Amino acid sequence: MDDKIFYITIFISVLIAVIILFFVVSIVLYHRRYIQLQRERITAEITILENERKRIAADLHDSMGPLLSTIKLNIHSIAVADERDGTIIAKSSGYIDEVIRGLRQISHNLLPATLERKGLTEALHEFIRQLSDKQPLEIKFHTSGQINIPPEKEIHIFRIIQEITHNTLKHAKATQLQIALTREQGFYLVLIRENGIGFDVKKARSESSGLGMKSLAIRTDILGGSLSIDSVPGQGTNYFVKIPVG
Repeated sequence: MDDKIFYITIFISVLIAVIILFFVVSIVLYHRRYIQLQRERITAEITILENERKRIAADLHDSMGPLLSTIKLNIHSIAVADERDGTIIAKSSGYIDEVIRGLRQISHNLLPATLERKGLTEALHEFIRQLSDKQPLEIKFHTSGQINIPPEKEIHIFRIIQEITHNTLKHAKATQLQIALTREQGFYLVLIRENGIGFDVKKARSESSGLGMKSLAIRTDILGGSLSIDSVPGQGTNYFVKIPVG
């Protein structure tokens, strides 16, 4: 009788252990699936966003710009005898020039033409020059050797650097930002350092509700790479992105 109770007890214990293990495994699998779905959703959002940026930038550059230039030419072709009318036409022409410059800037912000024409390095130089003219932040960009990044990877690397730079300007209160882009031993390496106030990385990742921090991780995943963020409050932040060449 004692042996029977013993075996029943063992059986019940094993059954309970199996049930508990089943629930634990189910929870882990569900959590992984949930994370995967979240990543797929954000990846889709990023892809749609880039496609829309490209479409709008093309529309502004190829349609609105030439149309406004044509309107300006037509305005100047109008013969006027009254000096006041001539002044109004001159002012209107100046306004059109301002609108054209604004459209070009918007188009560039959406998708830098330099990125498609001359590649990532030149696009980053241009991006930094434009920021340096408007911001007190000292930005230094270093690259070495032939990097030769495929166009489909360049856009994501550019957005990663752009996002980190904008985050630094908005939140870090930094005075210096250093960006290095190299290719070593089968990897593209991006190292960004800033001397700002720093932040709690885990807290920022868990509490981030926008595409900012998440897009950095997702874009790195799309590239098959890894992202490391090292920050201590009051001691600045280091970002390190490692992307396989193949």
